[in-house]
Amino acid sequence: MLPSDGLNIELMCEHLQPLEDYLKSKKIPETFRGQAWSDNCREWVYFDCVLDTESLKTKFNLPPFVITHENTDERSGTELGLVCTQCQDAIMGLHPKHSSSSKTTITDDGL
Repeated sequence: MLPSDGLNIELMCEHLQPLEDYLKSKKIPETFRGQAWSDNCREWVYFDCVLDTESLKTKFNLPPFVITHENTDERSGTELGLVCTQCQDAIMGLHPKHSSSSKTTITDDGL
């Protein structure tokens, strides 16, 4: 989809779009959007919160090819989120073991 100004803006895949819309409705700040770290990534969006991936998979009835991704390597940047292996898109949050306790945790029942 091209906006009226002709710029090609990547959109989240249909499998993860409801989660992205939900996070935006909760006013969670987006910290990065784009191709994160390899050609295997298409549209990855990072949010300034901790995602309870298992409860969110249930809340949004995500298909089995949407999987939890966890990186605990502090040198490359810790993260926890959901990856659509069909579309190579992802919604990522902070890793709960490496983030401030004051950061919002998003679960199946909201904040």
